[in-house]
Amino acid sequence: QVQLVESGGGLVQTGDSLRLSCAASDITFSPLGMGWFRQAPGKAREFVAAIGRNGFKTAYADSVKGRLTISRDNAKKTLYLQMDSLKPEDTAVYYCAAAVIDYGGIHEREYDYWGQGTQVTVSS
Repeated sequence: QVQLVESGGGLVQTGDSLRLSCAASDITFSPLGMGWFRQAPGKAREFVAAIGRNGFKTAYADSVKGRLTISRDNAKKTLYLQMDSLKPEDTAVYYCAAAVIDYGGIHEREYDYWGQGTQVTVSS
């Protein structure tokens, strides 16, 4: 069974940066695609970014392209989301997800495991 734990969220100002981390444990399947999703108050959870098992295939939501970067360190079993030029619209709970395939893509249904979420708040 897989457990995912996010960390790195916090309160920042517009234009600041944060790096979110997602640590995976007890992984018994391979390959493993991973992604980030977020949910703002009063809105549905939405796709943010995805990355394939080897780290070369990535995808981003249009709203975060050029500002957020997904990466992974397989030796550390950790997924990252580097967040730059943050905007108030980025305020949300961010969730890490893992798929039992080598690339999960943009849809929630492709992912099998989810973290508890970490709060990111960006003030004006």
